[in-house]
Amino acid sequence: MTAIPKVKIYHNPECGTSRNTLALIRNANIEPEVIEYLVTPPSKNELIQMIVNAGLTVREAIRKNVVPYSELELERDDWTDEQLLDFMLQYPILINRPFVVTELGTR
Repeated sequence: MTAIPKVKIYHNPECGTSRNTLALIRNANIEPEVIEYLVTPPSKNELIQMIVNAGLTVREAIRKNVVPYSELELERDDWTDEQLLDFMLQYPILINRPFVVTELGTR
């Protein structure tokens, strides 16, 4: 018998991509641990680990089409990754979601 994989999704129920991803997981008969990251943001270490494991840069993990991105002028090149991570934790809407974490990797 094959064990059901453990799956965790950092989810925003207002986001179509996130809803579709959650539906795909459930259609595979897997009930993931759902973390609504706007309510319960990841820790800084968790966020760093997800970004690294997904093979992204910090900039690639930032959602650009939201108000905090433009208000904070995050398109500027002089922000460090550390500063960008801090903004993502302060304004979780900046986290470009969903992140799906499994034993096989993160996407």
